[in-house]
Amino acid sequence: MSKFHLIDHPLIQHKLTIMRKTNTSSKDFRQLLDEISMLMGYEVTRDLPLEEVEINTPVARARVKQIAGKKLAIIPILRAGLGMVDGLLNLVPVARVGHIGLYRDPETHLPVEYYCKLPPNIHNRLAIVVDPMLATGGSASDALRMLKEKGCTDLRLMCLVAAPEGVEKVQKDHPDVDIYCAALDECLNDHKYIVPGLGDAGDRLFGTK
Repeated sequence: MSKFHLIDHPLIQHKLTIMRKTNTSSKDFRQLLDEISMLMGYEVTRDLPLEEVEINTPVARARVKQIAGKKLAIIPILRAGLGMVDGLLNLVPVARVGHIGLYRDPETHLPVEYYCKLPPNIHNRLAIVVDPMLATGGSASDALRMLKEKGCTDLRLMCLVAAPEGVEKVQKDHPDVDIYCAALDECLNDHKYIVPGLGDAGDRLFGTK
């Protein structure tokens, strides 16, 4: 079974509270999402493998550690996932970025695929799939399935706010993929929105309706 990691650092919780407020502007929402994504990135990448290397400092020769060559890919689920990319790139500037386009059918509430563009050699990379909201889990599950079909074997899912229903679906469909989240909320409402949630993350991020 995949592990669910709740990242409850005080700074993350404080910033998320501001994001939840109805009167938070799109500008502030974008900035806060960027900041939280960077803070969460420390935990998502905590167990990256290290190797020992020998270098010259201005004072002496030294044996020190560096990340052991594991290439990263950041895969946002369009469109709201775009708001989480720069925060992770601030931590890992050499990471490649792919894009998966899914939208939720307003009648069936099921995800519909419309775009997929991935970095080369995706099967050799640690792929971090990012999307602010894990509601029904349908979009995240489909995105992970698409990546597996492309040969990905090392996957992690990073979200801002999750509903128990979404976590359950992803863990059922992808028991090999760990989930990282800043908040586990109460439930989904009749319209499949997370309660209390923060509304439609894409609309709030880009100022659309």
